[in-house]
Amino acid sequence: MQVPTVYARDGEAFEITLKRFKKKCERAAILSDIKKHQYFEKPCDERKRKNNAARRKILKALRKKDRYS
Repeated sequence: MQVPTVYARDGEAFEITLKRFKKKCERAAILSDIKKHQYFEKPCDERKRKNNAARRKILKALRKKDRYS
């Protein structure tokens, strides 16, 4: 994993540089990756979580399709 780097421009305020760094970290999905790997998740639990997410996604798509049909 590579940490995003941000170089301060001439005359740029620290707050703006920090904001650019936070945005780069968000785009690189660093925080979500850290949260995901904070605790060990057993393979069966991971499969269960992914299956539930896929099921919710399908049901949501079906509801949306029924609404506009």
